[in-house]
Amino acid sequence: MFEALQDRLQKIVASLTGRGALSEADVDATLREVRLALLEADVNFKVARTFVDRVRAQAVGQDVLQHFSPGQQVVKVVHDELVRLLGGSSKDLRFADRPPTVVMLVGVHGAGKTTTAAKLARLLQRRGRHPLLVATDLRRPAAVTQLQVVGKDAGVNVFADPAASDPISVAAAAIEHAGRGGHDVVIIDGAGRQHVDDALMAELTQMREAIHPHNVLLVVDAMTGQDAVAMAEHFQAALGLDGVVVTKLDGDARGGAVLSIVEVTQTPVLFVGTGEKLDGLQPFHPDRMASRILGMGDVLTLIERAQDAVDADAAAAMERKLRRAEFSFEDFREQLRQVKKMGPLDSLLEMLPGLGGRARGLAGTVDEKSLRQVEAMIDSMTPDERRHPHMIDGSRRRRIARGSGTTIQDVNRLLRQFEEARKLFRRVAEMQKGKRGKIQFPLQ
Repeated sequence: MFEALQDRLQKIVASLTGRGALSEADVDATLREVRLALLEADVNFKVARTFVDRVRAQAVGQDVLQHFSPGQQVVKVVHDELVRLLGGSSKDLRFADRPPTVVMLVGVHGAGKTTTAAKLARLLQRRGRHPLLVATDLRRPAAVTQLQVVGKDAGVNVFADPAASDPISVAAAAIEHAGRGGHDVVIIDGAGRQHVDDALMAELTQMREAIHPHNVLLVVDAMTGQDAVAMAEHFQAALGLDGVVVTKLDGDARGGAVLSIVEVTQTPVLFVGTGEKLDGLQPFHPDRMASRILGMGDVLTLIERAQDAVDADAAAAMERKLRRAEFSFEDFREQLRQVKKMGPLDSLLEMLPGLGGRARGLAGTVDEKSLRQVEAMIDSMTPDERRHPHMIDGSRRRRIARGSGTTIQDVNRLLRQFEEARKLFRRVAEMQKGKRGKIQFPLQ
């Protein structure tokens, strides 16, 4: 997502950063490139034009801030307007003063509405909430069963009546059940169709008027491009949306839908979905997304992912082992698994400031396949070998290579790199002897 736009805008930013004085003609030429970049990313043409006009109004004839060169000033204006285009500030669900809070998910088939319901429930669980999933998509074959399956995977209760024919009565009964059962959030998986039609809108409008949800969220697929924007306009006009959830943000769509929906519908994007795993739903932060698009990184999201993936007690135990130079292959494997929990490697690298588009090249040198091979080699070792790598002789290396589908050279390289790392930790531990304070490790 956003790769083409990232590449174009980062080149524009790079060309401006080191520049001194900029003429009005320079700014116009730069903004033409920005407008082309937005249009190529499938941004609505009216949105692209408005965006460029806003940047020009601020960049031309404006007094330059004391701490910025003229080139940097234009970059700052582009960044600020990009944040504004994406919604300005992050928004969250509105929670009821008296539970339960009712969240109604709407959208067409294939957008990922049912999976998003389970992902949202999992996210709210991590926040200490007690959600209830409700199956009201009674027309699509197996929709109720699908919600029951993903709800079970998420560890969330599901209210369903497969024999029912009236989705509104199911939703009303679920809200009553939630009040009795101690559920403080009710997530309703609303009806869907292959396409937006009058019958769907009438059914959803009747449900909204009957149950008075605190949040009506539209689930759209980022891969549908400008169709997602048109769909959002239809749902906004009929229902009055409180927010949007954009799914498949990790796909190869050009990203224009995300950049257009907020401006066209004046509806904030609340969450974005990535991957199929139930942990793959995150709050949407316009400022962080703008920084990533411009190659400025997203350290806050990287830290949050690390905090979610890493157990604090395990991190403290790992620090003690590193201090005593007792780091083993079992510890190394656990660290690899924690990194994998944080998401795809290329997306993690893109969050580091300064890498920008180069992150994809770096991810290619140490890709997911390489990490899987390392883990396979460690899994092919015996427990004694993982704890005492010095005992791995020639015959053991051949067995590990066969068991992991790698070569002896791969095993030799892993052992050599691991021993070098242990020596480094040992030297650091020796340097720290007699000094106060702790060694700070990245995943702590």
